[in-house]
Amino acid sequence: MNVPSLTQHIVQWLSAYADQAGAKGFVVGVSGGIDSAVTAGLCAATGLRVRLLEMPIHQDADQLGRSQDWINHLAQQHPTVTAHRIDLSGVFDAHCEAMGLDASPTRDLALANTRARIRMATLYAEAQCYGLLVAGTGNKVEDFGVGFFTKYGDGGVDLSPIAGLYKSQVYRVGEHLGVPKTILEAAPTDGLWSDGRTDEDQLGATYAELEVAMEFSHLQQWNPSVVRNDLEWARALGLEGRSLEVFALYCRFHRANLHKMRPIPVCEIPKDLLV
Repeated sequence: MNVPSLTQHIVQWLSAYADQAGAKGFVVGVSGGIDSAVTAGLCAATGLRVRLLEMPIHQDADQLGRSQDWINHLAQQHPTVTAHRIDLSGVFDAHCEAMGLDASPTRDLALANTRARIRMATLYAEAQCYGLLVAGTGNKVEDFGVGFFTKYGDGGVDLSPIAGLYKSQVYRVGEHLGVPKTILEAAPTDGLWSDGRTDEDQLGATYAELEVAMEFSHLQQWNPSVVRNDLEWARALGLEGRSLEVFALYCRFHRANLHKMRPIPVCEIPKDLLV
């Protein structure tokens, strides 16, 4: 992988898209993780206006601290970059109170997704105020493999600069951009849970393992729409042990989350019913 050329390609793509859209630049939600750090760095490299938003909701202090050095670096290196912290904890609490919701095992996922959707609304308000585009921070496994994002939350964006890259490739771009080791070495997490659970805790596999499973599905032309026993199919093609276990996880997540990755279904109305 030619990392410098790849990086420049994405930067040029971002610039061209913004120009075509008539936008002045980008807004990026920065979380303290590698994906948002790389997205911020790529957007900053365009030289266009970039607003980096930290949007804590009862956030772990370590996550906020990790992003600060990188934010400061980008703001110093690029005069068009500004950073802002908007604490949304009160907004989240008020929303939950208005709905009569409290944390419980049956409501935890809904509350986690609510955090992501409040942040999405904030990013779009910021973007509209300043004539910017919302840049997504999802990688290839998240966006097209296991669907590890919130529908109309972090999945609600204008463009996705790193969705064509596996997590391992995002790390290499991050190293090239100079992302600090504190971010490069941090365990990936979506920051939506009060107990600090990591992405691996939620997925049951590492990104490296899921990348292998996703590549296998492409190489062997796995079709999620075909009803088959995924384990038997993969075992017959040579998978075994942990690789087989992770592929089964990948298949389960992919099927369950296809509704996020496909266009919204539209009821087609027969012409004779419209006469």
